[in-house]
Amino acid sequence: MPIIHSPDWCARWALYRPGKVAVEEADTGHSATWDELNRMGNALAGWLHDHHGLRKGDRLAVLAEYSLAYIALFAAAQKSGIILVPLNYRLTVPELATLCADAAPALGLADTPWTTTASALPGSWLGMDEVHTVVRDALRHEPPAFPVPECRAEDPVFLLYTSGTTGLPKGAIYTRGMLEWNSINTALSLTIHEGSRTVNVMPPFHTGGWNVLLTPFLHHGAYTCLTRKFDAARTLDLLQEKRATLFMAVPTMLRMMADAPGFDRASFPDLLYLIVGGESMPVPLIETWDRKGVAVRQGYGLTEVGPNLTSLHQEDAIRKKGSIGRPNFYVQTRICDAEGKEVAQGERGELWLKGPMVTPGYWQNPDATREAFSDGWFRTGDVVVEDPEKYLYIVDRLKNLFISGGENVYPAEVERVLLRHPDVAEAAVVAVADHQWGEVGYAFIRPSGPDRDISGILQFCRQNLAGFKVPKYVEFVDELPKSDTGKIHKRALQARATPTST
Repeated sequence: MPIIHSPDWCARWALYRPGKVAVEEADTGHSATWDELNRMGNALAGWLHDHHGLRKGDRLAVLAEYSLAYIALFAAAQKSGIILVPLNYRLTVPELATLCADAAPALGLADTPWTTTASALPGSWLGMDEVHTVVRDALRHEPPAFPVPECRAEDPVFLLYTSGTTGLPKGAIYTRGMLEWNSINTALSLTIHEGSRTVNVMPPFHTGGWNVLLTPFLHHGAYTCLTRKFDAARTLDLLQEKRATLFMAVPTMLRMMADAPGFDRASFPDLLYLIVGGESMPVPLIETWDRKGVAVRQGYGLTEVGPNLTSLHQEDAIRKKGSIGRPNFYVQTRICDAEGKEVAQGERGELWLKGPMVTPGYWQNPDATREAFSDGWFRTGDVVVEDPEKYLYIVDRLKNLFISGGENVYPAEVERVLLRHPDVAEAAVVAVADHQWGEVGYAFIRPSGPDRDISGILQFCRQNLAGFKVPKYVEFVDELPKSDTGKIHKRALQARATPTST
């Protein structure tokens, strides 16, 4: 692949629009112009290189919420060739330790709420307060421009961890080429330019937090307001106050915003449409926002690909309800049967993807990489059908997962933790519908002895799993139904799952 000759977005925008605000913190009101963000990036790249020995290809783990300094770290990564590893601060210490063992970061940075957590993790860790000091100094005394090394499209800029069907996390390699082509695809599908404005409520450990709107906005010189935590009422205010033109959220967030006291009197004259991902948005909720004059654009994405892959135009939100839309401009698609042959239009098949926004694979995991690809096509694990107008609909998942509040939950990972409990002989987790989160986990457990302590089981899960992965319901059973081959019969369990209070 050819060398990317100008990978330094902040340097370019500092040249073109030095005094324009690039990023602002909602919680503090602090902001950075493109010139300031570029200076911060240069300072951090030099600090990481000169004081901590980080070189191109080294991993930098980060346990922090969004801030100006975190965006400056992204600028530093573009300048220096280091690889950012945004860690999920909702995870437990054992979960984080597994990720750190895999990524082997040369350095870790932890914000104040997670310094104790970081002290229990392998590797060398510093507090984000040191980053903030470097950033402040850069605004007082302009640092020298960092000498950008030769960078290619295939060089990673992120390692983004996602769980898998085996319950073990995988680090999706996110390259510079993916970053640029995802931005191009996004801008061609949506309305993104220098005058675009958004409020970011997605977390930094999620590809949606970085690559649905934030990095395309950075690429196009647009404005982003950063929030540390999602708050429905505050977000309604920010969308109006900051005159957002685009806004991305998952349906759970949008329902909470629609239920917030300020929704009835809210007005969004600048908001072109909502970008919805993570799961399908119910039609009544689409209609609720439509009555406020705000259209909805649903889409489909994966951490490993894009993530902005398909888009359903807002004019088709009702007419094509349930659809994920059509592929974005530079996204190639195939719909294949189990033998890898393309199916006829209207028939079910697995969605395969190809294009310059596809990951080269998983970090230090050649087996998982081989399983994910077939003849150069990425196999999504999602079963789709295509209608005569070439709109796609997801009808099933080959991968065993469910989505809770916009987060992927793999039952295998939860089951693996449950089986470590001394009172659990067998365990199976299925998904059940939930009004607030869309789907939640329902665990069936065959105990190893007489003890049937649900609260103890749930406490054990909370110690070893992020909160969104902990089953909402637990039911003890004498036997788990099995197939003729001895596998647990998940469909039978799904049929008998009866949500009650835990």
